[in-house]
Amino acid sequence: MTGREFKDRLYEQVGRIAKGLDSPRRLEMLEVLAQGERSVDDLATQTGLSLANASRHLQVLRGARLVEPRKDGLRVYYRLAEPQVYDAVRAVRGLAERRLAEIDALVRTYLKARDQLEAVPHEELLRRTREGSVVVIDVRPPEEYRAAHIPGAVSVPLEELEARIRQLPARKEVVAYCRGPYCLMAYHAVEKLRARGRRARRLVDGLPEWRAAGFPVETGPGKAR
Repeated sequence: MTGREFKDRLYEQVGRIAKGLDSPRRLEMLEVLAQGERSVDDLATQTGLSLANASRHLQVLRGARLVEPRKDGLRVYYRLAEPQVYDAVRAVRGLAERRLAEIDALVRTYLKARDQLEAVPHEELLRRTREGSVVVIDVRPPEEYRAAHIPGAVSVPLEELEARIRQLPARKEVVAYCRGPYCLMAYHAVEKLRARGRRARRLVDGLPEWRAAGFPVETGPGKAR
């Protein structure tokens, strides 16, 4: 094998990872899977794809060794192959944020227009949670909450929030979080809470970033309210 052949084969293999990330839908799938294992049907629903298209994208991700399947009866579940897969997604997203003006324009016109208040940093949320001066709500689906959540957070899926607002302590500020910095569920939760006269803000990003930064997480059913 010549040096040229070695490099060609080497970068061909590295390119398999790049190919796996070379799709908006697959990037979104990896973000969903960073919350925990999901079935093919769930991933199709979450990403707005048909079951056939979701399966095709998952085969590409599987071929790149970015995800791993698990069969349970007639259903197939997928999970990230390792936590570093989401680190790669975050790195791509961070580079895009720094280099692409279009992303900044989208964030300013869509997200910042929805919420002018500063988001809550990790350190502040951890401190205030330990002090008991804030109520933290996880507005993701229940299965994602069970897979991992911020300690002390209460599972309040977004679709249940309106009916459960009165169950949240009235004198404490509420901090909502979901899947990541561009996840809209936390924004919608804050809007609903403020419309009902509650003090509310969102976490600066989501559960995967909280965990990647080394902050504690819990698994299981957690708190009920």
